[in-house]
Amino acid sequence: MIGSYVALGDSFTEGVGDPGPDGALVGWADRFAVLLADRCPEGDFNYTNLAVRGKLLDQIVADQVPRAVDLAPDLISFTAGGNDILRPGSDPDDVAERFERAVAVLTETAGTVLVTTGFDTRGVPLFKHLRGKIATYNGHVRAVADRYGCPVLDLWSLKSVQDRRAWDDDRLHLSPDGHTRVALRAGQALGVDVPADPEQAWPPQPPRGTLDVRRDDVHWAREYLVPWIGRRLRGESSGDHVTAKGTLSPDDIRTRIESVARVA
Repeated sequence: MIGSYVALGDSFTEGVGDPGPDGALVGWADRFAVLLADRCPEGDFNYTNLAVRGKLLDQIVADQVPRAVDLAPDLISFTAGGNDILRPGSDPDDVAERFERAVAVLTETAGTVLVTTGFDTRGVPLFKHLRGKIATYNGHVRAVADRYGCPVLDLWSLKSVQDRRAWDDDRLHLSPDGHTRVALRAGQALGVDVPADPEQAWPPQPPRGTLDVRRDDVHWAREYLVPWIGRRLRGESSGDHVTAKGTLSPDDIRTRIESVARVA
């Protein structure tokens, strides 16, 4: 039984794209924490989310890993390196070496360290050209997992998130339904009985015309792509003034899930 869980990472684990009714983010890690808490005696589960959007691997290692070591939980999820891989000129081999050093530290602390692969970006125009680079990094993550006995949350093979409805309007972060499917896949990675299949088929949708698609693309570029590029050019991060959620009550998370979308 997992009685304590600490989530480390960037916007993906913080839960960007999955806001609750009060504006506070939920996300796959919070949803996964509820799945774990439901399998513990009342009051016997502790959960802390230290993830902050925009963080690079070295920032996660410097800011979040020591806090996770101090907490010494039963489970740590460690998702890092994705923002590094997206940066021009980054070397997935070098990123993987630094990732492995962090995993070595974490596995000395936690009973289990869950590591995560990157998504398959073949359907994302902005990042399609990075698909080979992401695949290389994923290969390293799997090799590190084998060496340290870590379960793997394999996002590359999660076909259901190839659907547009799995993504937020910014096309960079998951939607509530996308986060839900990842939470279910995380449960499967740890051998937890989950209430639904993360690969369940999406409901059919009516076909969309070329004009509708083009209009959406123009809106996306204006509202999301241009500001994203601007931050990169200015050397800014979306997480510069964001603090981590910290310790969360599963009951508080359940309230937000009921208001947004159920775990299943």
